[in-house]
Amino acid sequence: MLASSKNRTIYTGVTSNIVKRVWEHKNDAVEAFTKRYGVHTLVWYELHETIESAITLEKAIKGWKRKWKLELIEKENPQWNDLYDSLT
Repeated sequence: MLASSKNRTIYTGVTSNIVKRVWEHKNDAVEAFTKRYGVHTLVWYELHETIESAITLEKAIKGWKRKWKLELIEKENPQWNDLYDSLT
């Protein structure tokens, strides 16, 4: 999940290459939701064995109430730090 800042706009997505995809969002390399709303901070992620399990979780999270998404982020990342550097 990417966020514009703490408790602001959140984007949920799935990718097979998280480092590349987050870099693209951070650098506005694609015309997308994240560029339009300034969503550049990686605040939560989970790695999966298969793309199918990742897509299943992504779809579930997109259906969640906002409160549940915030709780998920804050459980693992209470300060809403940018986790991108931990990937590289």
